[in-house]
Amino acid sequence: MGKLSLSVLSFVLLLGLGYAIREPQGECQLSNIDAREPSYTVRAEGGQTEFWDNQNNEFRCAGVSFRRHIIQQRGLLLPVYHNAPVLVYVTQGRGTYGVLTSGCAETFESGQQQQFSREEGSQRFRDDRHQKVEEFRQGDVIAIRAGDAHWVYNDGDQELVVVVFHHNSNYANQLDQNPRSFFLAGNPGNQQEEEQYRRLHGSKRGQEAQSELGNVFSGFDDEVLAEAFGVDVETARKLRGQNDQRGHIIRAEKSIQLIQPHRSRQEQERQHNGLEETFCSARVKENLDRASRADFYNPRAGRFSTLNSFNLPILRFLQLSAARGVLHRNAIFSPHWYTNAHSLIYATRGASRVQIVNHRGQAVFDGQVREGQVLVVPQNFAVVKQAADQGFEWVAFNTNENAAINTLSGRTSAIRGLPVDVVANAYQVSREEAQRIKFSRQETLIFNSPLSA
Repeated sequence: MGKLSLSVLSFVLLLGLGYAIREPQGECQLSNIDAREPSYTVRAEGGQTEFWDNQNNEFRCAGVSFRRHIIQQRGLLLPVYHNAPVLVYVTQGRGTYGVLTSGCAETFESGQQQQFSREEGSQRFRDDRHQKVEEFRQGDVIAIRAGDAHWVYNDGDQELVVVVFHHNSNYANQLDQNPRSFFLAGNPGNQQEEEQYRRLHGSKRGQEAQSELGNVFSGFDDEVLAEAFGVDVETARKLRGQNDQRGHIIRAEKSIQLIQPHRSRQEQERQHNGLEETFCSARVKENLDRASRADFYNPRAGRFSTLNSFNLPILRFLQLSAARGVLHRNAIFSPHWYTNAHSLIYATRGASRVQIVNHRGQAVFDGQVREGQVLVVPQNFAVVKQAADQGFEWVAFNTNENAAINTLSGRTSAIRGLPVDVVANAYQVSREEAQRIKFSRQETLIFNSPLSA
């Protein structure tokens, strides 16, 4: 019996330790939430990255951070990995990307053979082999595991804009909640970043934020790198990138040559890939912009599409999900709350009035959210959106693989499930008024307004 009690106690202690590692430290005081814009910018040769300050209270309490890459034509975001899983959403343009997983085969190859030079006593590398690369376009969501290096190349005909959601309090990040990006090339540097922050805020940031970008090779000795890669010291020195002034997004001098199927071929393979469920070939991309993909649709009000572990299985490992919403003029997204997730909303077009209410019945946010702004909705806080005259579009990132919505109004709402007499007594209204409260809205999630076009 003593052993059983000790085992139960040990289990409770371990469970508590797990939560202590993953949950934000200290009590979160969320009496006020703001629609946020980028706090500072890191500029590079081939583009720039805008960062939202993850030390803001709502970001810290939700354990998330956010950034936006703007990549010029022929711009290459250098290979990088993060200490937490990320979801990427493409807001503009198209390009090519690769996710590198150690231990997985180089399945894309040119077919040419290596040659051995007897005179030089070495191999001549005439061919190329690399891991899978894929094309992406506007509306794609890309899921990337913590520690998986990845790169992005803009081979499109316009500027490429992608936003990146980091789940810093995810179980995969076992250190702390500061976002850490480990670059495998270049010299990202932090001087421009720090100067920009100081100009906007009049103060320095913490050491954790200042060290957010860096090349991991720069900390190794030249001789060690030369031995590890089997190259000369001069080449090893270039890996460290200490004299590279191009930044974390570089501009390719010529179009980068990649081994990849034609775009239409990739779309066919995406739908008919018998290897999808293996670790190395797992599907990591899904487009949320197609109207035909909507899970909720009202032709007079808008649509709502969800992405979770059921339709993109890798999200089960990341414990994240996403959604895409489109509201027409003055349309309303039903008052609701997420039962099991925080939600970060990024406005992609138009504007909306948004209200967020906490457990005390206080409106912690009541204002307009415009294109390019970010709003964090904490778990269980009730929220409602009503589009402005120009309509409203957004993408949401959720901290659960199957984020669940409970609505307050509409055909499947919590109020609809109550008996009429319970509604009448709870709100001190007549049975007739209670029936109107319950049954007036026949839509499920997206309501058209009499003012809608």
